[in-house]
Amino acid sequence: KQWYQRRVAITAGDINHKKDRKVHRKEPVSQNVYLRLLVKLYRFLSRRTNAKFNQVILKRLFMSRQNRPAISLARIVRQMKLKQREGKTVVVVGTITDDKRIFDVPKLKVCALRLTEGARSRIIKAGGSVITFEQLAVEAPLGQNTIIMQGRRTRREANRHFGAPGLPNSHAKPFVRLRSRNHEMARGRRKSRAYKA
Repeated sequence: KQWYQRRVAITAGDINHKKDRKVHRKEPVSQNVYLRLLVKLYRFLSRRTNAKFNQVILKRLFMSRQNRPAISLARIVRQMKLKQREGKTVVVVGTITDDKRIFDVPKLKVCALRLTEGARSRIIKAGGSVITFEQLAVEAPLGQNTIIMQGRRTRREANRHFGAPGLPNSHAKPFVRLRSRNHEMARGRRKSRAYKA
């Protein structure tokens, strides 16, 4: 009985380790050699300088592809129309894609992990320039005269399904084969079936 009491006393105040896992990346999951070299470079810069810019770039280099969405040329052009952003370098930790919906591309200086062929050719044709992150580290080690941009993370089709479809005021997209009178047309879709959402 004494042994049992001592055992209870020990286990009663035990620590729950269920939620111990820290979920923030300290390095990229990707084994891409070039990405890891960039991480090495920006890890050094963020450690040796006080610039928040380098810390942000480093954190974004760790991110998954879902969290590094592509940004279109049209969005960049629109964001760079402001007077105070004139002549600044656009920095994108991700991909820059072409956008056929815009016809005039101004002279831009961009730095990105990757550009599609169409985007690259249009920027260069407009008299702009494309630089790599190594070149950016030499030109602007503290992120001077730069603008960081990123694409919309909620543009994924999967995001449209988040939430509870069918509930009142919910705009979540249901996983349905078709939109017709035979699909998803029961409870909550008309007054005769409980309620109309």
